[in-house]
Amino acid sequence: MTVKEVTQILEELAPLDYAEDFDNVGLLVGEPGQSVKGILVTLDTLEVVVDEAIAKKCNLIVSFHPIIFKGLTKITGKNYVERVVLKAIQNNIAIYSMHTALDNSPIGVNAKICEVLGVQAPRILLPKKGTIKKLTTYIPKTHADTVRATLFDVGGGTLGNYSQCSFNSTGVGTFNAGEQANPTIGTKGELHKEEEVQLNMTFAAHLEKRLLRALFESHPYEEVAFEVITLENTNQNLGMGMVGELEGPMDEHSFLTHLKNTMHAKGIRHSKLLGKPVQRVAVLGGSGAFAIGAARAAKADIFVTADVKYHQFYEAEEKMVIADIGHFETEQFTKNLLVGLLTKKIPNFAVTLSESITNPIKYF
Repeated sequence: MTVKEVTQILEELAPLDYAEDFDNVGLLVGEPGQSVKGILVTLDTLEVVVDEAIAKKCNLIVSFHPIIFKGLTKITGKNYVERVVLKAIQNNIAIYSMHTALDNSPIGVNAKICEVLGVQAPRILLPKKGTIKKLTTYIPKTHADTVRATLFDVGGGTLGNYSQCSFNSTGVGTFNAGEQANPTIGTKGELHKEEEVQLNMTFAAHLEKRLLRALFESHPYEEVAFEVITLENTNQNLGMGMVGELEGPMDEHSFLTHLKNTMHAKGIRHSKLLGKPVQRVAVLGGSGAFAIGAARAAKADIFVTADVKYHQFYEAEEKMVIADIGHFETEQFTKNLLVGLLTKKIPNFAVTLSESITNPIKYF
C-alpha cells in the first residue's frame, strides 16, 4: 500500500476538511506515493517514537498530535521538533497527523472516552458550523433521474439518519448556443427552450469535489449550470465533545473513582462537589474549557476534560462538576481507536500500537 491509500482510509473516519482552522493536519513529512512497509500509531511523534518506528521497520507514523504546528524556517536539529523531522526524513519515514479532524469526528476521540466510561447514546456537545452545503442545478427532465441517482451514490442528499433527500421542481430553461459551442440539445445560433428539473440537494462539505465530479460526468449539457452555497445549519453529527447518560446514577465519589480508574488518571482536579447523583456526563478530550458553558447548558452533572485554568473552575456555577483528569489521559485511547480501525480495514497489514509513553507531565 502507499501512504495515500492508508491516509484515505483514515480520512473516511475523520475527513481533514473538518479540522479546526488553526490546526496542521494531514501528511506532514513524506510523499503520498511512498510504499508503506509498516504503520506505527502514536499519540505524539517524538524522537523516541521515530526510533521505535525504525526498530519495528515501520515507515509511516500515524500520530494524533501534529509534530509540526507552526511553520519551520530552519531544520537544523536545535529543538525536538526539528530533530524529529530530520530523523524521519533521514530514515524515509512519513508522518501523518489527524488531531482536530478526529476531535470533530462522531466516532473519534470523544466517542472513545464515552465508550471507556460507559456513557451511552452520546450526542455531539458542540455541533460544528459550516459543514453542510447545498447544491442547486438544472437538468433536462429526461436525464433528471440518472443525474440524481448518481449524486446519491456519492453521498449527496444525506440528512442525519435520512438518505436520498432532494427537492425537485420543474420549469423551462432557455439558452442560445454560440458558434464555438457543441450543444447536446438544441441548435447553434437559435434560442432553445427545454423542460428542466431544478434539483436541490444538501451534502457534507468534505464531499464537494466528489459530488461536483459526479455531476459533471453524469449531466448531459456541455455547460452545467449549478451553484453551491454553505448553509448556516449546524451539523448535529459532527463537532467537539459529547454528552450522554450512564446506565444508572452514581454518587459523585463513586463516579470520580470510576473515572480515575478507567482513564488511568494520576489525579483529578475538580470543582466543588454538589452532593447530587451523576448520570449525565459530558466529555471533551484535550483542552476543553471552552465548552464549559455548553456542558452546563446540556445539563451535564459532570464535565470531563483537561487543561482547565484556576478561574475557569468557577464557571461550573455550582450547577455541575468540572473534572480535569489531564490532557494525555483524555486522549490516551485514541491510538487504540486508530489501530482498531486500520486493522479492520487492512487486516493483512502490519499496524503497530506504539509502546512509547509520550506524556510530558509527570507526578510526584
